[in-house]
Order: sequence, then structure tokens, then C-alpha cells
Amino acid sequence: MYKHFFKRFFDILCGLAGCLVFAVSFIFVAPLIYFTDKGPVFYNATRRGKNGKEFTMYKYRSMAVNAPQLKNADGSTYSGDDDPRVTKLGRILRKTSVDELPQFINVLKGDMSVIGPRPTVKKGEIILSELDENRRKHYMVRPGVTGYSQAYFRNSITQEEKFANDAYYADHISFALDVKIFFKTIMSVLGTKNINTSPEQNQPVSAE
Repeated sequence: MYKHFFKRFFDILCGLAGCLVFAVSFIFVAPLIYFTDKGPVFYNATRRGKNGKEFTMYKYRSMAVNAPQLKNADGSTYSGDDDPRVTKLGRILRKTSVDELPQFINVLKGDMSVIGPRPTVKKGEIILSELDENRRKHYMVRPGVTGYSQAYFRNSITQEEKFANDAYYADHISFALDVKIFFKTIMSVLGTKNINTSPEQNQPVSAE
């Protein structure tokens, strides 16, 4: 019952509250981003969500204008602490996760949930039936503003480990687990742990 009804009900309530926080943050953050380099305030990224469906995910822009796309060896987006593409303000936005606040718009639209696997970068077409079990389960639920991996590990584990955690979450969705992840996320953000610390196997290998 929670997975199929109440989870979406709570997403709407939290999405409304989150959008209020986003609206307040916009008053202060938007001018700072714009006057950093006169570029756009938002970064609109194409991501894959539930069932592999494409959607536009909203974020405050944390990188310089026209920054190249860097990927890790496993195909995930590079987010190392030494990333030269990130502006000084962007580093603050990332460490505090303020850059994620616009995603509450995605929550209200139904593209995302408050809690769930992080959406993946669009990379060619996917056929769910041809994916391995962990990846297939990843796409069984709406992606989240935060999730199990983000709450406990943030960027300190590999993409394969994240998919394994996503599969575990998909199999064990419950109100209690979502509440646990929500408060663990707050503790992780306040403690600024595991931020942009890519493991050795996830060093940037390509730019687009």
C-alpha cells in the first residue's frame, strides 16, 4: 500500500514544502550564480527515470558555462573534489546539497520521488529486459532527490555498488526505510561526509 499510494502522497506533501524552501533559496542563490559568470542559473540535465523514461532534471548550475562533460571509467558522471569545472560558489552549493533543491519541482511533476535511486545519465537507448538484475530493479521505481547510496555513501562508492544498493532499496521499499534514509541524508549533509570523493577506479577518462 505504501509503495503504490502513500509514497506518492508523501512525495506531494514533501514536494510542496521543498518547493517553498527552493523559492526562498532562489532569492539569494540565483543572483550569486548569475553574477559569477553571467551564465544561466539552472542546469537542466536529461536523465533516465522509472522504466528508463527520459525527463529533464533541474539543478542549480554549479559548473562554469560550457564546461565539458567528464565521465568515470564506469560511465557515471565525474564529481571529484578536484573537478576544475566547478565554480567556487558551485563547490559550496554541492557540499550543502543546495544545488539539488530545484529537483522538488521534479517531485511535484511526478518525474522523481523524494527518496529513491538517483537518476542515471542518458546514454543511448536501453531495453529493460536486456539489463542485469540490479540495473533492472533500479528502473523499477521513481528516482529520488536522495537515496540509500547518497545518504550513506554520497560519491564515495562505484556505480556498480550504487546499482546494488538501488536493487536492495527496490526490494525493501517501506515508510520506515524512507524515513531512515531521509534523516541519514540530513546528517550526511550536515557532516559533509563522503563528498565528491571518487574511488580510485573512478577517475575521469573522457570528456564530451
